[in-house]
Amino acid sequence: MVAQIGKPAPEFTAPAFFNGEISEVSLKSYRGKWVVLFFYPLDFTFVCPTEIIGFSQHKAEFDKLNAQILGTSVDSAYSHKAWSESSLGKIDFPLVSDISHRISRDYGVLIEEKGISLRGLFLIDPDGNLRSYLVNDLSVGRNVEEIVRLLQAFQSGELCPVGWKPGEKTLGKA
Repeated sequence: MVAQIGKPAPEFTAPAFFNGEISEVSLKSYRGKWVVLFFYPLDFTFVCPTEIIGFSQHKAEFDKLNAQILGTSVDSAYSHKAWSESSLGKIDFPLVSDISHRISRDYGVLIEEKGISLRGLFLIDPDGNLRSYLVNDLSVGRNVEEIVRLLQAFQSGELCPVGWKPGEKTLGKA
């Protein structure tokens, strides 16, 4: 199953590193919350830590929006642990291991010949449906503030014009 807007997001259960421990996480366990699922190529790289730290710095904003962040790469949960402990510091959300490449493949972000993921970002609503996705090539990181704005726009339930921000006029009910 490949991820499609307006359809149920592909389910997964996988090992993850979070709060100093490795445990299983399941997309289904976040029902009732928005999920910000992002993919990055590999641990121990150059652009990836800037994104992960950026998401961590905005964690309180995502919490206010009832959103769970999940970072995902094809590395093992043990690699996530080693990277976090040696370089990243405390990260306030799970780093999911997609060592089997199944999750990346299901979300359409796997570069098969390289065995790594593109920089994919997926917004999943509390019912488990995919509402938005953005995919970048490997060299350019995402703007976390824009992701927060997108989530706010979806949660408004309104038709939101380009550049809309909370408190500004919308175009009416969606």
